[in-house]
Amino acid sequence: MEDLFRSYWWLVFPAGFFIASAFSQLIRYLRYRDSLTLIKSYTDQGKEPPAALLDRVTGKMKADEVIDDHDEAWHDRGERRFYRRLRRRERSWYSVVLFGVLACGFGFAAFSNVYSASGAFLLVTIVMAALCLASLVSILTSPRD
Repeated sequence: MEDLFRSYWWLVFPAGFFIASAFSQLIRYLRYRDSLTLIKSYTDQGKEPPAALLDRVTGKMKADEVIDDHDEAWHDRGERRFYRRLRRRERSWYSVVLFGVLACGFGFAAFSNVYSASGAFLLVTIVMAALCLASLVSILTSPRD
C-alpha cells in the first residue's frame, strides 16, 4: 500500500480539485433551489417577485452578487466599479499568499529530499514562486481609486 501511495501521490491534487468542484456545485444548486422557493412564495401570495431575484434564476446575475434592499446605492456605476475592484484586489492578495505558501512547502520538500524527488519539487517551487510574484506585481500595478 505504501508503494502505491509513493507511485501515485500526485493523484491527491486532482481528487482534491474534484471534491472542491463538487462542493461548489452543491452550494450553487442550494442557492438556486432557495431562489426558486422564494419566487414560489411570492407567487403564492400573488405578488410580483423582484427583478433581481428573477435575474438570479435566469442567470443574468451572478450567484455571489448581493440582492440588497437599498438598490439605489448600487445604481451608481462608479460605486459598483469600486466594489468590483476591491473584491478583485482581495482575491489577488489571496493568490499571493496561496502561491507563496505553496512555494515554501514545495521548497521545503525539495530541500529535505522527500521521496528522493528534490528536482521535481524544485521545479514546482520555481513555478509557484513565479505565480506568487506575478500576482504581487499585478496587485501593485493595478490602478487604485
